[in-house]
Amino acid sequence: MTGEQIPLARPDVGPREEELVHDVLRSGRLSLGPMLERFERDFAAWVGSEESVAVSSGTAALHLAVRALGWSAGDEVITTPLSFIASANCLLYEEVVPVFCDIDERTLNIDPRAAATACGSRTAGLLPVHLFGYPADMEALQALAHERGLGVVEDACEALGAVDSAGVRVGASGNPAAFGFYANKQLVTGEGGMLTCGDAEVGATVRSERNQGRGADMDWLSHDRLGFNYRLSDVAAAIGVAQVERLDALLAERDRVARLYRERLGGLEGLVLPCDDRGNERRSWFVFVVQLPDDADRDGVIAALASDGIASKAYLPCIHLQPLYRERFGFAGGEFPIAERVAARSLALPFFGSMSERQVERVCASLREVLKR
Repeated sequence: MTGEQIPLARPDVGPREEELVHDVLRSGRLSLGPMLERFERDFAAWVGSEESVAVSSGTAALHLAVRALGWSAGDEVITTPLSFIASANCLLYEEVVPVFCDIDERTLNIDPRAAATACGSRTAGLLPVHLFGYPADMEALQALAHERGLGVVEDACEALGAVDSAGVRVGASGNPAAFGFYANKQLVTGEGGMLTCGDAEVGATVRSERNQGRGADMDWLSHDRLGFNYRLSDVAAAIGVAQVERLDALLAERDRVARLYRERLGGLEGLVLPCDDRGNERRSWFVFVVQLPDDADRDGVIAALASDGIASKAYLPCIHLQPLYRERFGFAGGEFPIAERVAARSLALPFFGSMSERQVERVCASLREVLKR
């Protein structure tokens, strides 16, 4: 092993986050206080959404979005097999059946034509994922939803700051859209999430359900609906407020690192880089995931990079091939060939906004050397 250890991700927090956390600690309001409301208000203003409801995780946001649209037992919802598992698990929580369809080979997002083919008599909605920060084809998916009378939930957990083909920021279209703030995201609170939507009534319902089904004007021990403990603490919200203040700069730094990777890995034979922006579409850089050459031994590449002090990860396995989904639904390999091929070749390289040019160069030099072998 040589040189410094380069992690897969590293959160960017500093004095402003510390200052606001201290403000909360001194206030004595650690939950459901003014900092939470401030975070929701600031986030909504930045994204351009009518409503923003802070919750304990992106998964919680997805679950509450499924409930908000009334999807329930017996319904089917079309989604992508290439995603973090939460985008499908949130359907299982409400006994909704996930119906997978294959992806677009360029964007790695759900293919609208495959989604249309997958629609059936029990289809209640679409759940596209803006994978790795690249916006899904919402124009085509919204048209399909309108034609078939379907609801739409957007998994935007990896896409804060992305812009769709209409020039609208992801999360501002009016659909319920879930964001996640885990420590490797564009905006971090450690754990946490946000649900944006364009309907005040939906926002009020979600606020109640995140807080054990308690209405805004009800006693602490009164509940008028089924709810959950999906609250976000004011301590986490304080970190979020500081991150929103810095968000343009945080995204710009991630853009810088992505450009460095592109410059140094472009032209490497057989290596597929993340797709370029097209038209009005703009990626928000969450991770830098490459597809290795067909003849590369991915496990061997990961081990060789690790021996050089560089973290990397196979990213992401297909959901339908996870043990839970194989056992419950009988999925097998070969059903979604594009997604499966991409999943088998994909590798996440170290990526965070504070990466130096020297660190990027070291990762790229090591990867080039490993692939030569």
